[in-house]
Amino acid sequence: MADQEIALDCTGLICPLPVLRARKRLKDLPPGGVLLVTATDKAAPRDFDTWCKETGHLLLESRDEGGVYTLRIRKEG
Repeated sequence: MADQEIALDCTGLICPLPVLRARKRLKDLPPGGVLLVTATDKAAPRDFDTWCKETGHLLLESRDEGGVYTLRIRKEG
């Protein structure tokens, strides 16, 4: 199911916890699945951009809504 999407709430967590939790949660997704991360750490957009480039995952969206960051990541493969 390549279009499967799951959500991960990382609000209130600081680096490196959002990325670490996302990495763990992505294991539950099939290749092509999407992880929707919500975070409040100001470093989250940069951290996820770097992490996706290093791991081959695709950062589909990075949005800031008043200090709440929404990141959509497509699992590689």
